[in-house]
Amino acid sequence: MIDDTTARRGEEIAGSRRRRQAGVGGFVAVLVAGIAVVALTLAGPGVAQDRSQTVKTLRGDIGLEEPAPPPAVVKQDTPADGMFGRAYRQQPPLIPHRIETYQVTKDFNQCMTCHDWPANIKAGAPKVSETHYNDREGNRLDKVSGTRFFCTQCHVPQLDAKPLVQSTFQNATEVK
Repeated sequence: MIDDTTARRGEEIAGSRRRRQAGVGGFVAVLVAGIAVVALTLAGPGVAQDRSQTVKTLRGDIGLEEPAPPPAVVKQDTPADGMFGRAYRQQPPLIPHRIETYQVTKDFNQCMTCHDWPANIKAGAPKVSETHYNDREGNRLDKVSGTRFFCTQCHVPQLDAKPLVQSTFQNATEVK
């Protein structure tokens, strides 16, 4: 039978052995991490990147501080009267030109440079509907209402694209 002193001594020896092993393991982990840092530092930035390719931005070669040139307005084919057919009553008019580069933020709406009065006359663009100058309570405003400021909430560009899925949709004038 082992007495308490012998048992305690055995636990101390085992604990000492575990601490030494943990110390060696910790040293190895620190050594490996240090080697990895040195290797990455010597290799330089972009080890996994192909240096022959340059990063391209959506702005092209224009710097951040330079204003972007206005986008080219490429009009799509429109009917003789200039109006696209509507699929249902009260459908917002479709946009007959490209808009993907137009800037619309809470402070600026590029659509208004052509479609707000009196700029629409010079631009030859349709003026924004009078309903867009009313607030929620129906009060008349001198500028487009904040609730109507983000055009693409309702208006979408006209695009002659093939349907992605088959559809049996009929517009309001075709339904009998």
